[in-house]
Amino acid sequence: MIRQGKLAAGSNSSIVVERCQVCDSPALESILFIGYLPPVNAMPTIGSRPAEQPAYPAELLHCKQCQLVQIGLIVDPGILFPPTYPYTSGTTKLLRDNFTELSEEVTNRYPLKRSELIVDIGSNDGTLLSNFSQKARIFGIEPTNAGKLALERGIPTLISFFNRGAVERTLAEQGKAKIVTATNVFAHIEDIHEIVDCIDGLLLEDGIFISESHYLLSLIETLQYDTIYHEHLRYYSVTALRHLLEMHGFEIIHAKRIPTHGGSIRIYAARKGHYPVEGSLSQLLDNEKRRITEETLTQFARAVAQSKLDLLALLRDIKVAGARIYGIGAPSRASTLINYVGLDNGILDCVLEIKGSYKIGKYIPGTIIPVAEEERLFLDQPEYALLLSWHIADELIPKLTSRGFNGRYIVPLPTPRVQ
Repeated sequence: MIRQGKLAAGSNSSIVVERCQVCDSPALESILFIGYLPPVNAMPTIGSRPAEQPAYPAELLHCKQCQLVQIGLIVDPGILFPPTYPYTSGTTKLLRDNFTELSEEVTNRYPLKRSELIVDIGSNDGTLLSNFSQKARIFGIEPTNAGKLALERGIPTLISFFNRGAVERTLAEQGKAKIVTATNVFAHIEDIHEIVDCIDGLLLEDGIFISESHYLLSLIETLQYDTIYHEHLRYYSVTALRHLLEMHGFEIIHAKRIPTHGGSIRIYAARKGHYPVEGSLSQLLDNEKRRITEETLTQFARAVAQSKLDLLALLRDIKVAGARIYGIGAPSRASTLINYVGLDNGILDCVLEIKGSYKIGKYIPGTIIPVAEEERLFLDQPEYALLLSWHIADELIPKLTSRGFNGRYIVPLPTPRVQ
């Protein structure tokens, strides 16, 4: 089985990707380079003096053999996912709703017995698993302090990176799983072949693996260059996922597009021959063959550069007129947009997060733009709000307006506009 050099957590090193992470082909071509980016969750405390911050090259590569699009540098996971990692999945309504829908879909498609086990990789604060707590046995594996929040909620959780040691401990304590889930983490973990081997060892013979990952076609369609950062090692198409899973004796039995994170792909996979393969798979594969081409990727890169220029021009005109601009939302993608476009505290006065966010009281990585509580938007009434969580603009704008914001909204992507 193909293997790639592995980083130990905390090794403070990185690996330049010279061969495809899935098929090991050296036929990689550069699609896009958006500069050197700091880790998107390395957020200094407000008031601390600016100090040296590491930054890593952010380059997208395309494998001509298996069609995987991937980041060009693998950074030590101990740097990207420290224990203090500030993300919690339960704070986003779209994600909570998605996890509820997923649990209902699983129950309807593959009815569970109360004695059967569901394991969630990268379980965070346990939001997904909480939906299954009355349907099956649940167990999470999570490397950050978010796992402690899950434990406080009564959700059994192993605080660990997902690796062979974590699998062995899970098997000893819980037994094999009927279902293993990996939502918004399957593209984040280095040495993907070992990860699939670990999933294989964790599943029952008729077990099912369910993953949700940001979808390459959605990235291209809506110009989501802001989702390019080093936590995202791979940008999956169904074509690339099928290639990866088939190398380990799995087949995709169902796939569908879902709205989370600006557009993701949910796939169900199982060992070959255990379940029928549904027509949704061939439809998605045919669509990708038509729409993800070398020409498409070249056009995407050009459009990214134009979008940056258009946003800068829009913000310049607003600032020349003396208006204030507050950012709304500090998801990881906000760090990429701010650093790539070159925004600073002279352009963006602050970024606002909902009450309780662990990012409040910190600076946006690579800047001294402060993150403050969302209530400040309604007290200060800036003239403009830049929606850094623009992918949920349809949810945000009515909510903020109903709560009393009187200014205008800037939606930065895919085409910068004011509304």
